[in-house]
Amino acid sequence: MQTVRVSTYDGPGTAPHIQIVPYPKISDKAALIQIGVCGVCGTDLHILKGHWPKPLPWPLTLGHELAGVIVEKGPGLEADFMGQPLTVGCKVMLPPLMPCGECDYCVHYPNNANRCLNPTYYGRYIPFEKPPHLWGGWAEMVYVDLEMLPATKIYRLPDTMSLMLASLSEPLTSCIRALNRAVSVGGFRVGHTVVIQGSGPIGVLMLAAAREMGAGRVIVVGAPEQPRLALCQAFGADATVSIEEYTTARARIDAVRQIVGGYGADLVVDCSGHPSAGPEGIEMLRDGGTYVEMGQFTDAGSIETNWHRICVKDINLLGSWAFTANDIPLAINMLDRARNRYPWHRIQTRFPFTEAGIAEATQSAMDMRCVKATIVPNADICVG
Repeated sequence: MQTVRVSTYDGPGTAPHIQIVPYPKISDKAALIQIGVCGVCGTDLHILKGHWPKPLPWPLTLGHELAGVIVEKGPGLEADFMGQPLTVGCKVMLPPLMPCGECDYCVHYPNNANRCLNPTYYGRYIPFEKPPHLWGGWAEMVYVDLEMLPATKIYRLPDTMSLMLASLSEPLTSCIRALNRAVSVGGFRVGHTVVIQGSGPIGVLMLAAAREMGAGRVIVVGAPEQPRLALCQAFGADATVSIEEYTTARARIDAVRQIVGGYGADLVVDCSGHPSAGPEGIEMLRDGGTYVEMGQFTDAGSIETNWHRICVKDINLLGSWAFTANDIPLAINMLDRARNRYPWHRIQTRFPFTEAGIAEATQSAMDMRCVKATIVPNADICVG
């Protein structure tokens, strides 16, 4: 019998283990996807640090910023969420959480369907009696079954898009949605000055999204200078403010306001997840400006207020958490359209699909030694 290798963790603070899973029997509306590449997300790091607010089914296979190729599918799975035909050999991506389409939020508040009361995680379907399971992107393959979980979404990728680039579509989607949240209340228009708090992967992608959507000037506040702020400059940041140089909130506020001039920035977006970012960022705004919180979504750290709830409740300060099903194609199209305008490859640092490689990837991300740690289970399908 064929088998598949998957990585698992036994809980927060544990080391990754490579385990063997039986090759699944493919049902009518299911697909087996060979993973080319899967990024290490801040969510993965929070889970490994024990910050996730709800119980998780350990042992767990992490990884949701995945891109791969369909190697086998059932005859009933004919098209992706956007109606594009799916065949064996198609390049695809899978978002981790998708709304059910039937609960009160999905039906009555579709613009906030990311707050779905019964969200589908493609890993919730367990095709085997005991873990480990064939789900999660830090694995050679992932199995999805739309008959068992109809709300699961698959998105076909352009044939000419590399899987390395495609793996950025899920995090970029969150950035596009956050900016569209600001657009919807008149808080972001062409020519506006944007300040981004945080120079990690989301900060860099937010910079690219803001420029693609017409920002006049973009300033990034973050650290370290290498590799993160330097990469922001390569992506077209008009200025950067290092938190290692400007070590107090007052110094950072003054530095930003001196750069933007006038009354302050039109839009400030927190991509950092730091508890002090919100009160600090508001002081970087002009009166009447817009602040979007998308960096804080867990109860991690010693947060003395409920500021993080702005993000997870998706409220109108503005909080912006994750995305809806219709946001994903916007990111795929933006990446395809702008594939030659930015040094996308400089965001990602590759790590092999081994226990040592996965451990090094997560530690490098935690230590900010790279921008986007990226695990590569099948390097041979990542190019072209």
